[in-house]
Amino acid sequence: MSDIVSHNALPRAAVIGMAVLLAGVMLSVATVRLSGVDVREPDAPTLLSRSLRFEDAAGGTVAVIDAQTGKLIETVQGEAGFLRGSLRALSRERMKRSIGNGPAFELIGRTDGRLTLEDPATGERLDLESFGPTNAAVYARLLHSPQGR
Repeated sequence: MSDIVSHNALPRAAVIGMAVLLAGVMLSVATVRLSGVDVREPDAPTLLSRSLRFEDAAGGTVAVIDAQTGKLIETVQGEAGFLRGSLRALSRERMKRSIGNGPAFELIGRTDGRLTLEDPATGERLDLESFGPTNAAVYARLLHSPQGR
């Protein structure tokens, strides 16, 4: 019975080699993360930018307001899962730092077609294309909508 187990087991040198390789990869990743080196692709230049404020409104809707003009751009009805979820993620950092919802978010359209939602108050950002074209389109509509009502 022990012969069967020993023939099917990995050689000890292979297991040690995999463990050393895994430890090396983890050490490399930790070194890069702790060094502060930015490993993401640099942002393309800004093509279009819009300052937006988001406020809870009557009936569970979200009012999207152009922060420069103070005019209502759109009222988001219903669940609007991605919009609410992404704002919740950025608002969580504001709550930690006791920053209210007064400062505007910056929605940036880039020359390569990517969209970024930034919170200048905290430095947090969401690269919206990472969530797929359908979700990014929710914000693209806000970037290109008329200047308000």
